Amino acid sequence: MANVPAFCTQAKADFMNGLHALGASVIRAGTTKDTLYAALYLVTGSRGAGDTVYNNTGELAGTGNYTQGGMAVTTANGPAVASGKAYFTPSASLVWSALTSSAAFDAVLIYNYTSTTKLAISVHTFGSQSIVAGTFTLTMPTNNETTGLIRIE
Repeated sequence: MANVPAFCTQAKADFMNGLHALGASVIRAGTTKDTLYAALYLVTGSRGAGDTVYNNTGELAGTGNYTQGGMAVTTANGPAVASGKAYFTPSASLVWSALTSSAAFDAVLIYNYTSTTKLAISVHTFGSQSIVAGTFTLTMPTNNETTGLIRIE
């Protein structure tokens, strides 16, 4: 099965249960926002709406300047609301320098690194990439209700 872009189904309930805090104004037992990570997946991976937690099945191998588990996501932007839609976009692009991929990859999983089980949030796909000693950048979209990376309508 191929990777499929999706807001992970379980993440929808996790948000309603207060298991994710993406902004600075956290109202729950913990008072700091969660740390998000982004992990890259091979074109032969099976990431999608059914993901509930991070796992390394189908993830890029930890070689060529890539570490399994991925990298921290910069989250200076907090969630916002406009036109009846909630949205969130990381505040910086994801950049892997001097990357040599173990095989072709085409997806990134955003997950909550702070949670003990590493709860999955969303899967995003892009054109298949194979990189040898190069820089791979995932440029974040404009943070608004139309193009935000994660949107709840």
